[in-house]
Amino acid sequence: MIPAISVLTNTPIPTNLTLISGPKTQKTPPKNPQALNQTLKSLTKSGKLDEAIRLIESSPSKFTDPETYGLLLHSCISQKSLQHGQRVYKQLLAIDQEDNKKLIQNPNLKRKLITLFSVCGELDEARRIFENGLENEGLPESIWVAMGIGYSKNGLFRDALLVYIEMLWNCVEPGNFAFSVALKACADLRELWVGRGVHGQVIKAIEEPDQVVNNAVLRLYTQCECFDEVLKVFDQMPERNVVSWNSMISGLVKEDKLGKSLDVFRRMQREGMGFSWVTLTTILPICARVTALHSGKEIHAQIVKSVRRPDVLVLNSLVDMYVKCGVFNSGRRLFDGMRSKDLTTWNTMLTGYAINGCMGEAMDLFNEMLSCGVRPDEVTFIALLSGCSHAGLTEGGQKLFHRMEMDFEVSPSLEHYACLVDMLGRAGRIHDALLVVKTMPMKASGSIWGSLLNSCRLHNEVPLAEAIAKRLFELEPNNPGNYVMLSNIYANVGMWGSVNMVREMMQTRRIMKEAGCSWIQVKNKMHTFVAGGGFEFRNSDEYKKIWNKLTEAMEKVGYVPNTDVVLHDVNEEIKATWVCGHSERLATVFALIHTAAGMPIRITKNLRVCVDCHSWIKIVSRVTGRVIVLRDTNRFHHFKEGACSCNDYW
Repeated sequence: MIPAISVLTNTPIPTNLTLISGPKTQKTPPKNPQALNQTLKSLTKSGKLDEAIRLIESSPSKFTDPETYGLLLHSCISQKSLQHGQRVYKQLLAIDQEDNKKLIQNPNLKRKLITLFSVCGELDEARRIFENGLENEGLPESIWVAMGIGYSKNGLFRDALLVYIEMLWNCVEPGNFAFSVALKACADLRELWVGRGVHGQVIKAIEEPDQVVNNAVLRLYTQCECFDEVLKVFDQMPERNVVSWNSMISGLVKEDKLGKSLDVFRRMQREGMGFSWVTLTTILPICARVTALHSGKEIHAQIVKSVRRPDVLVLNSLVDMYVKCGVFNSGRRLFDGMRSKDLTTWNTMLTGYAINGCMGEAMDLFNEMLSCGVRPDEVTFIALLSGCSHAGLTEGGQKLFHRMEMDFEVSPSLEHYACLVDMLGRAGRIHDALLVVKTMPMKASGSIWGSLLNSCRLHNEVPLAEAIAKRLFELEPNNPGNYVMLSNIYANVGMWGSVNMVREMMQTRRIMKEAGCSWIQVKNKMHTFVAGGGFEFRNSDEYKKIWNKLTEAMEKVGYVPNTDVVLHDVNEEIKATWVCGHSERLATVFALIHTAAGMPIRITKNLRVCVDCHSWIKIVSRVTGRVIVLRDTNRFHHFKEGACSCNDYW
């Protein structure tokens, strides 16, 4: 010891120096490596990565435990900290060079390193780590899976699938983790045949597929729109979770089986499965599409009862459901109560006002949006311009179109020009609309020419309609709507020979006219009606009773059927019979029979409502005292006490 050495010298040493010299030069006894590892683990679990890595760097020889490094890398992955991960990786490389311990080849550490660099977007580095040792000693399945997940998380699904195929070439037996990665890649790439092959391997595998693999198979067939396989896989699943049900509902939606998807959702609830927010953001748009307000309200009630707070996406879907079911006041109350709103929230409410014909409220909300500092986008102006078009606000719509680029730096797209053309055409300014088409900076789409053709129909511009139709037949040779519209234009002016010519053209080209269809929800069931159909219902005593009462009451107020809407060369009696069989009328009578007095009636139609049905429903709302809400392809019509919200402009 230093004090003893000092005593052996004959040099006198001051007492205070002797007392100070000992503590200053004495070394701290080395800590137990086990205690150091415990300290490192505590720092790692607390997320103190800087301190943990400095501890390793200060005594690198004390830390050679793979488990310790595994915990540290796991923390780096959780925090997506590339900087800390690189320091740990550097330390592992240094240990391997000095002590030849080959920690870097430890399967668990290698897997975590690949995952770390993948989640941080450093896929080249992840691939280098993956390939290190690939040829010499092979890699376990977990490392192949980590590389596949890395590619998949970064949107490189084909690379993820190639990793799986390479794994098979290296004679590595795939397990459930590998199957789930491969199936997800196939689903995202829509690689049905490769996916079927992987599904076959799942069936032949010794290990039973788990819930994740079964869900991945279900998602594969859903994404590839193989609905028969979706049903088969779903029915054969030993267990189903929320993800399974969500995939089933999504598959039904892709098949356009909207009523069935609502039934599956109800079955899901009956079986006590509950729901996720993904479930609701899938099912609420369906309620909006089919005007299933009753189902939408039930879902809203479940959201209110949920212990979790709904996110903005769910609330946006709920607002969208209300406004597209014609209950825009409920949508506005929900909108006002939202703590946080994104641009989609504002656009949803604006669209709701526009399609319901409330353009005054829409413009007020637009100004409120601007005052809140929310910058409008392309969708905002599509909602407002289309609303102006259907409300006949031509001057206001034109000003808004010009403000869009000048004041808000939103360049007009094809959709915006389509709204402007439609707006001018509906107002009878067809030549102004044609001028817009000629001067716009992009080529006119079929929808723009179709809008012009509809304007010709509204204003009986036959020669111009023929020229526009000729162009449309070239652009969209298989669109039945264009042929039907031209036929209607000819029929309006009594050109029956030309009507027959168009119909013969449709027969030659095997183009079928879309049948008029309306549907209505009564309690939890959707009821569909087709124009000219429903013979059993129309021959029933209850139908005849209500129909006769309606006819008598309507005749008293002077209603006479307008048979001009029947665009066929037949006698007036047949025309009157045909117009009485339109789908929206059947749906209205059904609702009068099966809903309580005073309840609003909500109907959705796949085509534009005809002039006579529009007049008929106005009178029905007057003589029955019912509010009738009809949504056609253009907009909502709110009928009340003999008047319509569209003011007969639609």
